[in-house]
Amino acid sequence: MIFVFEIRLRPGCSAEQYADAWVRASRIIQQAPGARGTRLHRMIGDPHVLLAIAYWESKDKRDAMEADQPENVRRIIAEQAACVDVRVIGEFADPEWRVDPPGTDDTSHR
Repeated sequence: MIFVFEIRLRPGCSAEQYADAWVRASRIIQQAPGARGTRLHRMIGDPHVLLAIAYWESKDKRDAMEADQPENVRRIIAEQAACVDVRVIGEFADPEWRVDPPGTDDTSHR
């Protein structure tokens, strides 16, 4: 399962500042059962827009982590609240099968 959301940085806030918080929170979240990795991307042409992708074994595992989110993760998120607007894009099922171009081996999220 893939969880995707967009982060829009407010004036005076930087992608680097948010990325630091992202790494700190991700280190904790990735210890949760079913966590499979996360990525943060900066939009081409607009450095104030980021795309976050989190990979999970299942929606149930992600929902369980969200329902019992560690206090230190909540604290990190609260620290960033004044700097960002977050919009959930959606939750997506893993494909039945996947085709990658020859020579690619991007299985870090699986």
